[in-house]
Amino acid sequence: MIKKDELINWAVELQSIAQNGLEYGHDRFDLERYERIREIASEMMTAKSNLPLEQVKNLFSSEDGYQTPKLGTRAAIFKDKQILLVRETTDGKWSLPGGWCEPNVSVEANCLKEVEEEAGRKVVVKRVIALRNHTHKIRQERIINVCNIFFLCQEVKGNFVKNTETDDCQYFAFNDLPKLSEERNSKQELAMCFAANEDANWQTTFE
Repeated sequence: MIKKDELINWAVELQSIAQNGLEYGHDRFDLERYERIREIASEMMTAKSNLPLEQVKNLFSSEDGYQTPKLGTRAAIFKDKQILLVRETTDGKWSLPGGWCEPNVSVEANCLKEVEEEAGRKVVVKRVIALRNHTHKIRQERIINVCNIFFLCQEVKGNFVKNTETDDCQYFAFNDLPKLSEERNSKQELAMCFAANEDANWQTTFE
């Protein structure tokens, strides 16, 4: 029996092969084959997700160039051994301030920008906690996996202002965490951030 996650993995791999072939291929017959591979990948994902075929096709064809994961940043900001979280307006759940990396912006600058936009704080980055791969989940906006860079940060100043992305911002102890936005960060990842904050000799982890 085929596992559901295997079907997703195969569909994503086929999509990547097709996109790369369409980017670098020249022979018109090969290009037709790559287009068909992309169609098959979309049909496989539709069978797994129950999303409309056209929506899946749009997700798969929303990018061009070589297929590569998205890159994002997350900021772990501590005060009195509590971590700063923001409440997402999209689902009412909580996450570390962060988001997609912007073009022509360094990952550090992106982290600082996202914190100021979502939490209203100016911070300084102390070190990189980890680089974590988030395997793809069938979502409305994204299928390909994501690589998140977690930064340990220190608050300098600022105050929260409600905005289009977040409507609340608070510090929490680990044993009193609110309902997390699991698509953005897990309890395990927050535990990692707490550990990094307590360990002056923390070594960056990666996968």
